[in-house]
Amino acid sequence: MSDSQPQNQNWNAFVEQWNEQFLEALEDNMEAQAQFVESWSETVSEVSEDEEISDGVEGYAKAYETWMNASEQMVERMNDVLEGEDVEMEEFRDIWLNTANEAFKDVMSTTAFAKMTGETVGDVLELQQQADEASQETLRSLGFATEEDIVEVGDRLVELERRQHDVEQKLDRVLDHLEDEQ
Repeated sequence: MSDSQPQNQNWNAFVEQWNEQFLEALEDNMEAQAQFVESWSETVSEVSEDEEISDGVEGYAKAYETWMNASEQMVERMNDVLEGEDVEMEEFRDIWLNTANEAFKDVMSTTAFAKMTGETVGDVLELQQQADEASQETLRSLGFATEEDIVEVGDRLVELERRQHDVEQKLDRVLDHLEDEQ
């Protein structure tokens, strides 16, 4: 009976430590997400340089014009259908698909879009690194092997195999030498 009480205390301490580490990791993750959102909103608001704004507005204007042209094409083709012309349904689909491609190209080719995308990707990579570090720290504090630990063990194993191979070669040379002397 007395043996189970220390085990329960150890288990309770372990669970309490795990809960604390989990809450710390959760707080770190939430903080990193908040930093990402803050950085993203700053990036969007920083796109206020005149050249970038005019480039962005121009790209969106081109996209809008592309959609308006597609609408006109659709109206023309619908009128053709009403007049009795045989128009394939695929032609309507193709108009919208081609228009979507052109409109996306108009918007995505702007420097404002490129800047926002680049900064967003940078922020996501930084957030991922922070999450990886938090998970590694949590694993380490719980006594689990981390990726870093596994890599170190693997490196040591490779070095041991290399040394073993060297020793085997030396032993073979010694044995060959002894056989030659007999």
